[in-house]
Amino acid sequence: MYRTKAAAGDAVRAVLHGCQRGTELSGEEFDLVRDLLDMHPEAADKIGAGVVSILVDRGPQPEYPKYSSFYLVRTDGVKDDFSYQACLKHPSLRSKVHNVMQVEILGKKTAYFDSRIAAGTFMSDESGVALQLSDTAVSHFLGPSFAQIADEFSAVEGGWEAIELTPSTDQGLGRFIDRGQAERWSAWWEDRAVLGLLTQSENRARPRA
Repeated sequence: MYRTKAAAGDAVRAVLHGCQRGTELSGEEFDLVRDLLDMHPEAADKIGAGVVSILVDRGPQPEYPKYSSFYLVRTDGVKDDFSYQACLKHPSLRSKVHNVMQVEILGKKTAYFDSRIAAGTFMSDESGVALQLSDTAVSHFLGPSFAQIADEFSAVEGGWEAIELTPSTDQGLGRFIDRGQAERWSAWWEDRAVLGLLTQSENRARPRA
């Protein structure tokens, strides 16, 4: 997570301009751009049933041959370009609230991670392989996805507009303005989330919707 939009933009541009055309993103670079894609104003149409890979390649406009762009490859084989600037400038309200919801439960996810290490069960719940600290993801693996839990909470609260967030110009990570609502969200998530540990590649392959 980046503390400012400018920092996120710098990180994404470093990936775009630092990769040769035809490069398929992996690891932290994939995670960064995949998270950014969720903020696209047309994310649902772009993502469809799911994303299997993200590439850096020649931009879609032939009159600008020097420009590179990000492309997603969907599970149905469709390849589509997307603008990282659109993601940063015009994020959907749903994606902005989702991001803050993740911040609000970060401590609980970290506690789960630490508990698995302490219990001696630091292995993938999907493949059973031993995990490395640098290649582990806390995943909503066995129950509803994070998006499903978040969307249901939003509906109960009265919609995305009913969840007010601290201004993006404030220092630090975003928060719910209504701390009572933040507590309701935390309790809602804790009652429904079934967490597991996966490798980062296993987690990337899971649907997010």
